[in-house]
Amino acid sequence: MTNRTFTMIKPDATEKGHTGGILKMINDAGFRIVAMKMTHLSSEKAGQFYNVHKERPFYSELVSFMSRGPITAAILEKENAVEDFRKLIGATNPAQADEGTIRKLYAASIGENAVHGSDSDENAAIEGDFFFSRLEQF
Repeated sequence: MTNRTFTMIKPDATEKGHTGGILKMINDAGFRIVAMKMTHLSSEKAGQFYNVHKERPFYSELVSFMSRGPITAAILEKENAVEDFRKLIGATNPAQADEGTIRKLYAASIGENAVHGSDSDENAAIEGDFFFSRLEQF
């Protein structure tokens, strides 16, 4: 177990002006931001990031969605980071997310669910390194 996780504030939340509110929830939950940038993923980069889902029927739609507008990528640090962040963001389906979670407050649907959160320590490291060089991680 590590003390870092990765997140992305997705295009839907960015378009609706929720970046600040989501970052406040992250800070209020005790996470320290150790790397952060706003960027716009090309279809190619979105496809690379979500390559694990390439054979799934939703892959093309996911790549299109993730490349439609800016995202905010961040590496977060806290004891038990992956598990605690998964609790903070809530279920993928916002209708099933617990009250007070990011997705309950900011997500519109399963597809447009406001944020990404790493599902394991291993994936947190891979995903963070996809967006940030070691010089950009503090």
